Amino acid sequence: MKTAYELAMERLSARALSFKLTAEQKKQLAELDSKYTAKIAEREIHLKDEAAKVATAGDFEKVEQLQQQLVKERKALQAELEEKKDTVRQGKG
Repeated sequence: MKTAYELAMERLSARALSFKLTAEQKKQLAELDSKYTAKIAEREIHLKDEAAKVATAGDFEKVEQLQQQLVKERKALQAELEEKKDTVRQGKG
């Protein structure tokens, strides 16, 4: 089974020579990066604050669950970002 990194590198190398981005596509990609960076940061802040409150109460099992939730949400948002970027790169966005 390939890692997400290996799959991304394969996609990148397969498309590297197949297209050129327009100025509009570059702008859209930059906006998507900015938007998703903010979304990820927002979730990190929220969940880290929640984890700190729970840790103060001594519920370390819940802290671990919140940390796992953060990892899952970050991965989901990054995957969603890559899908939207692919759509823009293909000229559909």
